[in-house]
Amino acid sequence: MSYNIAIVGATGNVGREILATLAERDFPVKEIHALASDRTSGTQVSFGDDKILKVQNLKEFDFKGIDIVLSSPGSKVSVEFAPIAARAGAVVIDNTSEFRMNPDVPLIVPEVNPEAMIDYPKLNIIANPNCTTIHRVVALKPLHDFAKIKRIIVSTYQSVSGAGKDAMDELFNQTKAIYTNAQLYKESFKKQIAFNVIPQIDSFMQDGHTKEEWKQVVETQKILDPSIKVISTCVRVPVFIGHAEAITIEFENPISVNKAKSLLKNAPGIQMIDETSEEEFITPIETAGEDFVFVSRIRQDPTVPHGLVLWIVADNLRKGAALNAVQIAEMLIKKYLK
Repeated sequence: MSYNIAIVGATGNVGREILATLAERDFPVKEIHALASDRTSGTQVSFGDDKILKVQNLKEFDFKGIDIVLSSPGSKVSVEFAPIAARAGAVVIDNTSEFRMNPDVPLIVPEVNPEAMIDYPKLNIIANPNCTTIHRVVALKPLHDFAKIKRIIVSTYQSVSGAGKDAMDELFNQTKAIYTNAQLYKESFKKQIAFNVIPQIDSFMQDGHTKEEWKQVVETQKILDPSIKVISTCVRVPVFIGHAEAITIEFENPISVNKAKSLLKNAPGIQMIDETSEEEFITPIETAGEDFVFVSRIRQDPTVPHGLVLWIVADNLRKGAALNAVQIAEMLIKKYLK
């Protein structure tokens, strides 16, 4: 059986990656529609090696007859158009933050909480988590099942692609300007991003945390376990693709480094690269285009009775967004859609 698919935000970084991922995984597509705003409607995007789609205007599109919508525009667009598509009968898999904490919307990472999918008919919307949340819970799930996590402290090192194409262009242009002694412009970021790190992602809240840091707390709890205490610091780094996280984990029960390695080695969606020899760890540039969450530098935390430290890295446009959304769609057609 094949399905009618619509991609909202098809001209953005994630939208293009969704199109590529659907083609690579031979998703059973009957018809596919690329949708975007007035600004980019009429342009073209690729679907697979030999198909070009003309981008249609989202505001003029009729969702009747569409089975699945893979949506990755801004939150303001999703809040308007996701319910329209859902009321027309489509199941919307939304990649924005708009619906993630809605109690009637399942927040899904297929390797972690597939059972939560059963609630999607309440609104016909399924939420795709924050990119770093996805990476983290894939790595934490097998450890939590074994030793029960009490608390995590996480610092993220997030590439500019997480902020969109304009942010990637800004890193490129600033780097070029520095080498050519040209004027340096700041638009996507308040501080210079080239040769720098910025300890702010999204806007600040009253308690001093950013919205990105808050999202990672509440999303981790919703997906994995509401009793886990989470504190996060999110940093933008001058890398084009690939988010990294340094995670300190405190467990309720004993867990050794060797046991953690064994659990992670056999867990779905994970590749473990962690040996004692030099250079046996993963960096963002090595994960670009890869589907896995990579785990390295697993070691004991001697400051608490039962603690571990991990380094995890993944392609934020793949498993952190497009791939996870497509995996949700694959679950949907396998178990729920007739």
